[in-house]
Amino acid sequence: MLVRLIKYFKKYKFYAILCPILMLVEVLCDVLMPYMMALIVNRVSDSVRANTSFTNDDTRYIITIGAIMILLALIALLCGAIAARLAAVAAQGGGTELRYDLFKQIQTFSFADLDKFSVPSLITRLTTDITNIQMAGMMSLRMLIRAPFMLLFALILALNINSELALVFLVAIPILGIALYFIITTAHPRFRKLQKKFDALNASIQENLTGIRVVKSFVREDYEKEKFKKSNDDFTNTAIGAVKVVIFTMPLMQLVIYGCIVAILWFGSGMVADTTITRILTGAESASGMQAGDLISFISYVTQILISLMMISFLFLMFVRSKASAERVFEVMDTESTIKDPENPVMEVKDGSIVFNNVSFRYEEGKGEDTLSGINLSIASGENIGIIGATGSAKSTLVQLIPRLYDVIQGEVLVGGVNVKEYSLKSLRDAVAMVLQKNTLFSGTVRDNMKWGNEDATDEEIIEALKQAQAWPFVSKLEKGLDHWVEQGGTNFSGGQKQRLCIARSLLKKPKVIILDDSTSAVDMATDSKIRASFKENLKGITVIIIAQRVRSISHCDRIIVMDDGKINAIGTHEELLENCEIYEDIYNSQQEGVLADA
Repeated sequence: MLVRLIKYFKKYKFYAILCPILMLVEVLCDVLMPYMMALIVNRVSDSVRANTSFTNDDTRYIITIGAIMILLALIALLCGAIAARLAAVAAQGGGTELRYDLFKQIQTFSFADLDKFSVPSLITRLTTDITNIQMAGMMSLRMLIRAPFMLLFALILALNINSELALVFLVAIPILGIALYFIITTAHPRFRKLQKKFDALNASIQENLTGIRVVKSFVREDYEKEKFKKSNDDFTNTAIGAVKVVIFTMPLMQLVIYGCIVAILWFGSGMVADTTITRILTGAESASGMQAGDLISFISYVTQILISLMMISFLFLMFVRSKASAERVFEVMDTESTIKDPENPVMEVKDGSIVFNNVSFRYEEGKGEDTLSGINLSIASGENIGIIGATGSAKSTLVQLIPRLYDVIQGEVLVGGVNVKEYSLKSLRDAVAMVLQKNTLFSGTVRDNMKWGNEDATDEEIIEALKQAQAWPFVSKLEKGLDHWVEQGGTNFSGGQKQRLCIARSLLKKPKVIILDDSTSAVDMATDSKIRASFKENLKGITVIIIAQRVRSISHCDRIIVMDDGKINAIGTHEELLENCEIYEDIYNSQQEGVLADA
């Protein structure tokens, strides 16, 4: 996994190499500072014990050492600042590359793959999980060099000052090692669970904000707030469970650090006193003693050692969390799309003929019952087909198999006489234009949205498509016309206007098959009739499939397919179905009763 992550930072290897070098220089400066301080304190102590006044040599010595300390501090500050900048650039750059690759991978996913992960979970992986990896990368470039080398250099210098006093570490280091092991073994599953809870929280937020108008129209704010509170509390409790590791280890580490300092002050002060007394009585150095400056620098080194160990433990904690995030990211990266181009794809769709040969389909292969079963259907090129049926009868599922938004689990679907699995996805989907049940417009101008259908379309072609979809009457009245701004999701247009814009966008593809999946449901009957008349006049030779809830929207079709519980119940003209299909007759009569009641 680490090797896979490193490749995303190759573009920033200069930053990644220079940063640790600068951190090493900063560490060297930091560990020399206590040594320099000890020289000054010892020089002053010697003068005090000798009961002599400062000489010019003493003053020059202290000024020289002080100047070196200032220089070391400035070098450390400069190196630390530059290293922080380099680490940030490398980490953010690597994260950018990883995020782009992940986004690119998601674009290859089929509807089934998207159903598997869920949109909120994919958003969390693209944002929070990659941010965790970025933070771990940035901290690694700095602390992974600083902490171990600080530990090593400070330990060497501490041993050099007084090896006997350094025995205190024999107690401290094993305790911190046990704490580190506890972090590694305990934190990973907790952080993995935490990210899943974050997925659920994102799902709650996304669902609420996407449907905020429905929430307000039904006055369900209190219900939504309570639902969000439960999800938020669940996430919080899981987060607290995850950080309990930190809550437990932090006080333990502080206890060890302060315990070491107290022990060193206790034994070290005795050694300093022994040195002083021995000098006073004999004028010689004590074999087991130490000077005051040595004790001060020793305490500084002890602090550096123990802080380095704390840094290492927090690095491991961050690695554990980023490991959980990296696993989630690479879970997506390693998911091979269930729908992809064949090795030698067919690049052209000959015509708009469609054939279903004994087709069965279910959303989760190997689980549950078939959503569609035993579908046999032949549609001639240029035929006008209507599809109707009760909610949940799999009307939308049937037509989504045509452009391979989903793949069949049994049988085959042919378009233009060729199995859809043999086509290039781009060629197939360019030839099969589909206006989905949920109309989606993107932020940008009307022109930008129309060019999704054909990026090379001229304004004249766009206007012609808008006219065919009965959208030009309202677009032409907009202040900026084709340059009118469309808000995200098309929220500044009505439902009927969005549907007509989406139909126009699909017409610009100049497809051989166009599928309208209940995409005129928000359009009034008069406009619906105009759209049908326009299609009849302008889409000759193009296969048109209309899924509708209203019989009137499809009564003009060459044939009408009646769906019931994932099967084809009947096929025929409007008149034939009224005579021979009970389901169709019931739908028609119920809608006629509604019309009479309104009258």
